[in-house]
Amino acid sequence: MANKEREGSILEAEKAKLKPPPMYKVMLLNDDYTPMDFVVVVLQTVFAMSREQATQVMLKVHRDGMGVCGIYTREVAATKVEQVIELAKSHQHPLQCTMEEN
Repeated sequence: MANKEREGSILEAEKAKLKPPPMYKVMLLNDDYTPMDFVVVVLQTVFAMSREQATQVMLKVHRDGMGVCGIYTREVAATKVEQVIELAKSHQHPLQCTMEEN
């Protein structure tokens, strides 16, 4: 780092301390109407999961009422939530997706 001398005093450049942005969990919520196969397709399509990963998350949603699909920055998480909701609406399913700070 360069020091600059100015009128008899020395100014030192300060290091900017940046912390990483907050991360958000994207979660699917269980309902009694959306078919399990559709949930698996959503997980594969929107979250780029393998069939096995998508099936595991779908079963977690089914058993526990909710399952985490991924952890992202706020903008990416919001986009994923919108994609899931739009995909579900276009197929006339009530599947809900939400996000919360990790």
